[in-house]
Amino acid sequence: QVQLQESGPGLVKPSQTLSLTCTVSGDSITTNGYYWSWIRQPPGKGLEWMGCSTYRGATYDSPSLKSRTSISRDTSKNQFTLQLSSVTPEDTAVYYCARYKVGSDYGDYWGQGTQVTVSS
Repeated sequence: QVQLQESGPGLVKPSQTLSLTCTVSGDSITTNGYYWSWIRQPPGKGLEWMGCSTYRGATYDSPSLKSRTSISRDTSKNQFTLQLSSVTPEDTAVYYCARYKVGSDYGDYWGQGTQVTVSS
C-alpha cells in the first residue's frame, strides 16, 4: 500500500518561505513511470497543481506560481519537498502531495493534506 504523508509548519508569516516535506512509503520515488506532485486547495476554491518531481529527478513547476516554487527530493529518505517563496495570505490552503502515473491527469495516491495558513 502506497502512503504519502505531508509535514511542515502550519503557520507561515507573509514574505517568508513555506517548506513542506512529503514522506513516501510502500513505493520508491524513483519507480519508473511515476511523478510526485504537490497540489493545493485554497479555501472555497478548487485544486491547483503546483509542480512535481519525476522518477528521474526532473522537476516541473506551474507557470501560474511565477517561479516561486522549488521542488527537490531526497532519495535516501524517499522524500520530496516543496518550497514556496514570498508567501502571501493568498497562499493559505490545504497542501497535498500525490503520486501520478505518467500520462494520468489525476493522482492515484494522495496524502491526507496539511493546512498552511499565511498570517502575521
